[in-house]
Amino acid sequence: MEPLTASHSLDSQKKVAVLLADGFEDSELTVPLEYLQSRGVRCELIGSEADKGIAGKHGYRVATDKAVTGVDERDYDGLLIPGGHSPDKLRADEAAVAFVKAFFNAGKPVAAICHGPQLLIDADVVDGKTVTSWPSVQTDLKNAGANWLDRELVLDGNLITSRRPSDLPVFCSAFADFLLGEG
Repeated sequence: MEPLTASHSLDSQKKVAVLLADGFEDSELTVPLEYLQSRGVRCELIGSEADKGIAGKHGYRVATDKAVTGVDERDYDGLLIPGGHSPDKLRADEAAVAFVKAFFNAGKPVAAICHGPQLLIDADVVDGKTVTSWPSVQTDLKNAGANWLDRELVLDGNLITSRRPSDLPVFCSAFADFLLGEG
């Protein structure tokens, strides 16, 4: 499979920031990117550095398009946070945390899967929200004030969460529908 980058996306009025670091869950990046791009959504890979090669847990490699310090939430219509080890690394990056919080505060869709909600905890946006995640993250989410449910998809306002790779079909569809105003 050819690596996915922003240059492979379709020209569209909708644009999504995909926030990731080394150790992302491969399918939680590739499947949503392919799905969103098939729906005409442009995706940009955002990391701690621009043009940096990063690897997924299973060896899938991508290069970031932009550094999180050089982007603005106002340039995007939504945010995707893949799981794996990436969110745990990003939660220590103040710029990444601020970027997530800006999306949430602007009311734009924020889609996080698996361990992705770890980053939402540090952005301080889960208190009072109903979410799901990989089961090992539930205690952290509850301690941050979230109501955790074991469901394949949970929608709460502009927040879209799912648990694991097997939830990707419903997760991708819900995120795209929200972005495109079809949900």
